[in-house]
Amino acid sequence: MTFKEYEGVPDWQAAAMLELWRSDADGTSAAGALCNDCIKLTVDIAEGIQREATLHVCRDCERWLQPPSHWVSAAPESRELLALCLRKLRGLSKVRIIDANFIWTEPHSRRVKVKITIQQEAFQNTILQQTFEVEYVVAYHQCPDCAKSFTANTWRAVVQVRQKVAHKRTFLYLEQLILKHSAHKDTINIKEVKDGLDFFFSQRNHAEKFVDFLTSVSPTRMKKSQELISMDIHTSTKSYKFSFSVELIPICKDDLVALPIKLAKQIGNINPLTLCHRVGTSVNLLDPSTLQTADLSPAVYWRSASSQSRHVLADAQELVEFIVMDIDIVGPSKGRFLLAEATVARTSDLGVNDTTYFTRTHLGSLLHAGDSVMGYHLTGTNFNNPNFEALEQNSTYASTIPDVILVKKAYPRKKKNNKGRNWRLKRMAKDEGEMLPRKQDQERMERDYEMFLRDVEEDTEFRSGIALYRAQQAKREREKERMDGVEGESTAGTDAMEDGDEDGDEAPKIDITELLDELSLNGEDADDDV
Repeated sequence: MTFKEYEGVPDWQAAAMLELWRSDADGTSAAGALCNDCIKLTVDIAEGIQREATLHVCRDCERWLQPPSHWVSAAPESRELLALCLRKLRGLSKVRIIDANFIWTEPHSRRVKVKITIQQEAFQNTILQQTFEVEYVVAYHQCPDCAKSFTANTWRAVVQVRQKVAHKRTFLYLEQLILKHSAHKDTINIKEVKDGLDFFFSQRNHAEKFVDFLTSVSPTRMKKSQELISMDIHTSTKSYKFSFSVELIPICKDDLVALPIKLAKQIGNINPLTLCHRVGTSVNLLDPSTLQTADLSPAVYWRSASSQSRHVLADAQELVEFIVMDIDIVGPSKGRFLLAEATVARTSDLGVNDTTYFTRTHLGSLLHAGDSVMGYHLTGTNFNNPNFEALEQNSTYASTIPDVILVKKAYPRKKKNNKGRNWRLKRMAKDEGEMLPRKQDQERMERDYEMFLRDVEEDTEFRSGIALYRAQQAKREREKERMDGVEGESTAGTDAMEDGDEDGDEAPKIDITELLDELSLNGEDADDDV
């Protein structure tokens, strides 16, 4: 090297560069021959690191691709997304990362910019620090899970939940439990069928986890089957589809149950004619004449049940309204139950005849003279049930069959209040199939849902396991009525007077402290049904 190559360069810089060249030729370090600025100009520690890269995101589930085939969830400008961006750069492992942060870009630009600060030893006892920017292009790429969800027959496991009853109130309660615990988060589809629901999963372990949840909250029995889809004869690799059949005990809350006499003696020597007052992991039965309780476990029920013998004598759809003529407290209390003797008359018989019925009831703490109560009318009713026929023919239990069994207190319902509840429930998004429900089925489903809402309002223990949310629509309606002025106030006052003339005892209301506030991502209030 000669000085002709440094013509036009200051003498001090030419001498320094010549000394640097000589030290490189000799294999020695000459970092002291250059100042800091010259070292930064002549040495690039970021050489070999990418300045542009591509990020793949699934627009359906908003997950990011982490090569080679892993998809991760990351919010914009989050630590997880920053770590993913740094892993995408080749050559970054050879240097030390000091700092990294995002640079703001327009959301619609589909660009992500990251500012990175690195350090590396350029010469002996000489460490350089350099800052540079990397630009990422966001490209859309559908993940395999979303691709399967848009393709028919891609599920790997299905859980078929069934209950052979005439109403859907049990499934409405089970739906609220599933929503509260987010047990359906791994499902790829939920389909509504005649006697229940089908939950489809992409993995077998997700279905097994869901079955374990159902077993922990309801009395069930489960059967499992599998179907061979394909098999590789070279590696003996087999692919199966799994089906889990989960059947719920066909006994629901407020049902009248007639047990076989032998079974009634086995579970605590309770009266065979009982009421179901609660359904959990087992069926809780109550004798309204003595306040004796018993638990009927699923294993005991399925051993005793048969196609010829059904334990349910009547369900809540067959309840009859009675008027309490007189009531006397006669016995001890057990929890929220209080034993009493009541004289009742059917509401339809008032003004027609003077027939009254005497019975014992567990509703002594709720009923007063003049109240309406719902119950089962046994006198003159023909039940096609072998268990009940065995009771009538038994000398011990035939005399204990009452004329009327009272179930729950009936509250007057205002038409305006049915739509103006201050609370709401979430609903699962279900696939109703190709055929829409008939008009009769739609009316029945609405009636079952209204009965379920009334049970939630009236029973504190029943709604303790349900997540209730504030109804924003009802709040807007009340504000609108308040803004209507004097005309709205006079109309509301007239309606209140008319409703008060019907009955002074109002239906129970849920306290606002029991309600949850729902998070709305778009800043708007959610509707009543989700």
